[in-house]
Amino acid sequence: MESTDLTHYKSLVAKLPLLRKEIGKVIIGQEEAISEVLISLLAGGHCLLEGVPGLAKTLMVKTMSDALAMRFKRIQFTPDLMPGDIVGTEILEDDHETGHKVFVFNQGPIFANVVLADEINRTPPKTQAAMLEAMQEYKVTYGGKDYLLPKPFLIIATQNPIEQAGTYPLPEAQLDRFLLYIKLSYPSEREELNVLKSTTGTARPELNTILSDEDIIQLQKLTRQVHISEELIDYINKLVRATRPDDSPSAYVKQWSQWGAGPRAGQALVLCSKARAVLNERFSVIPDDIQSLAYPILRHRIALNFRAEAEGITTDKVIKQLLTELRLS
Repeated sequence: MESTDLTHYKSLVAKLPLLRKEIGKVIIGQEEAISEVLISLLAGGHCLLEGVPGLAKTLMVKTMSDALAMRFKRIQFTPDLMPGDIVGTEILEDDHETGHKVFVFNQGPIFANVVLADEINRTPPKTQAAMLEAMQEYKVTYGGKDYLLPKPFLIIATQNPIEQAGTYPLPEAQLDRFLLYIKLSYPSEREELNVLKSTTGTARPELNTILSDEDIIQLQKLTRQVHISEELIDYINKLVRATRPDDSPSAYVKQWSQWGAGPRAGQALVLCSKARAVLNERFSVIPDDIQSLAYPILRHRIALNFRAEAEGITTDKVIKQLLTELRLS
């Protein structure tokens, strides 16, 4: 990396703490979730947010978009939502030059920098698949033509862990497309008290734009250049392989797990560890990056058996056990 590039990147990285501070003007608490969403953005992936109603999932995403000056769209997923409502559709218009009727593609709400797919598990698989295809390909194909999605592009899908009647859970293969599976918890007593004080008056914080679209694209390029040692890559490989019952050295995994994570999990862990390093103003990955991100990266890529579900064993417990057993030498 040339010295001029390094100076430029350092100036961009120095703005990341300011970005988190700006988001904190509106969102009280949830620092870990905010960091993980930003990690997903820097790594160029998408994330799934799970939390009960009222934890400011929508507000968090909207606030981040405003602080980044990125175009934001929200899609409320319902049982009657159709693929065309997401990707767009062709409409019949007059061609003023020829006077003939022509079909023109009208872009849907997915053509934005940040797309909030609210309650994605409340729409049928056909509609889910339309969005997930755009996530993977970064383009929409309609009528034989490809329409590129804007860059940077981030989809944040949400789902409610309660009220599962009438929902369409995402299949495992589609869950695997999400880089991170982030779980939101209730705020602490102090945080909730601050929420009550700050949101029930007349004051409305003004957000400043910290980074531009081009800045984010540059930071995404930087993320891939962050150094990670061979030892840490080897550790990530062993950790991911240890989630698979047939290959795992862990009796705990063999007892509770039905199947484990695929190679995409290892790729995600490397990229997100690099992104976490950038977010913390470092240019090299450390073991803490890997261990803290193991949960949101692996929790939706491990399937437990019926016995585990009956005994109340969760994927997070399996991951915690693996991190305890597999230590860096």
